[in-house]
Amino acid sequence: MSAAVAAGTVALVAQEAQPLGAFTPFAYAACLLFSLFGMLMLDWRHRLFWFADARRAAIVHVVGVAAFLLWDAGGIALGVFFRGETPYMTGVLLAPELPVEELLFLIFLCWLTMNVYTGAVRLLERRRERA
Repeated sequence: MSAAVAAGTVALVAQEAQPLGAFTPFAYAACLLFSLFGMLMLDWRHRLFWFADARRAAIVHVVGVAAFLLWDAGGIALGVFFRGETPYMTGVLLAPELPVEELLFLIFLCWLTMNVYTGAVRLLERRRERA
């Protein structure tokens, strides 16, 4: 490899990522919202969680998110969890060291878990019926 190519490669690696302009602080929240939309579509298509039984889903989802928020509060109080600095987050905090994006992530995590659980149960039931 020539010195010019090596220098060019180093220069490319050293460059910072191009900013997203005015949307940069909303990038992570937008990704989470896009992922939540994916959970909504899977749930709607296969009637996995919210679209199977909305009342039960509301209870499970609220309890799950609340449990994770309590877990986060404990970690924050012990100094284990803290908010990382990044230009891709809004900077809006629900509590000290608890960004609004964390709430979106926990909603996503609980929905993902319930979609996967319900889907797996259905697949195993079908497999058992075939045997």
